[in-house]
Amino acid sequence: MLEIAPGDARRVALWSTGLLSSEPTPSAAVRSSAHRQTEIVRSMLGALGAVQLDTISVLARSHELIAYARYGAIRRTAIEQAYWDDGHAFEYWSHAACILPMESWPLFAFRRRHYQRKGERWHGVPTKDLNALRRLIRETGPITTSDVGGAKRGGEWWDWSDSKIALEWLLDIGEVVVSRRVGWRRTYDLAENVVPDALLHDDLDDDACLAALIAAGARVMGVGTAGDIADVHRLPRAAVARHAEEAGLVPVSVVGWPKAWATPDALTWLADGARDRHRTTMLSPFDPLVWYRDRLERIFGMRHRIEAYTPAHKRVHGYFAMPVLHQGRVVARVDPKRNGADLHARRVTMESSSATSLRGTALALREAAAWVGAERVVIDEVVPATAAAGLRREVAAGG
Repeated sequence: MLEIAPGDARRVALWSTGLLSSEPTPSAAVRSSAHRQTEIVRSMLGALGAVQLDTISVLARSHELIAYARYGAIRRTAIEQAYWDDGHAFEYWSHAACILPMESWPLFAFRRRHYQRKGERWHGVPTKDLNALRRLIRETGPITTSDVGGAKRGGEWWDWSDSKIALEWLLDIGEVVVSRRVGWRRTYDLAENVVPDALLHDDLDDDACLAALIAAGARVMGVGTAGDIADVHRLPRAAVARHAEEAGLVPVSVVGWPKAWATPDALTWLADGARDRHRTTMLSPFDPLVWYRDRLERIFGMRHRIEAYTPAHKRVHGYFAMPVLHQGRVVARVDPKRNGADLHARRVTMESSSATSLRGTALALREAAAWVGAERVVIDEVVPATAAAGLRREVAAGG
């Protein structure tokens, strides 16, 4: 069995998620036209296979941060157009609620059938007249929940209205599709209006869906354990070993890892000895490089948890701590907040206080501030405190 060094496994992880030696380079992407930037982001979505959505927006929304991490300060309007315009993508349940390339519609047939067999979602059985909703969309076009009385009954956020439950049920089973968000509200349309006929009627059986999604997940991981690969699209771990050969995966050994597999492309890339061109950037906690916490700790030696839903007095690293990637390593995590003309780093936790790590963190902060239109970077708390003066100097040195 081929043995891969942990350092090479880390390099592959960066390369396969588009954070190492990317083409076009970030500098070229930033100089490109808006149209070209839209094409770049669509290509990124195709390569990653899924971009997670999340409601939190302290610097930008996570789906914007995914593109920013790879290509720098490209236009946010170009990112949105790449995802939502011209029927190139749809939203469905993958790693979580994700934007997915339209060509992957047939691969999620197994999940739509699962929901259909289950007969309900976690909110219960839909009681709203489904035929009335279908008729409304057919007659008036795409709708949001506001068109049918709102998303909530008036209680807590999970206390959905009957209309919201019914629309989400039709989404689960594939009768409606979300191909756009307006004001962060999902827009529901009939699948027949959105999905091309060749994809809409491409009925793969469950095994074919799983094998294809395992292959897709492995391409994002490059080299990964069953848990790594399965987590990309939230598949059963046991399915990875069952479909590994069918998905074209190669068993490999990585020191300190459980059983693992690699893609032939990743092994070829390693064998070619490609030169590394590293990206320095702040990563969304929902970035494919770091979204599976076990893998993040195994590859980068950093234990990381999202603390947005942790009471403030119990948080260790901050509300939306973003790992800082520099020279192929995670050197810090920053909890940012935009406040007028300032980008506040409310808490910076340095994983390393070396001069290189401080420079990289300062560079990531300055670039992020410029992208969101902030004029200054303000450093609040730094851990360890002995690194504070050095980090502030590096931020100031860059203007």
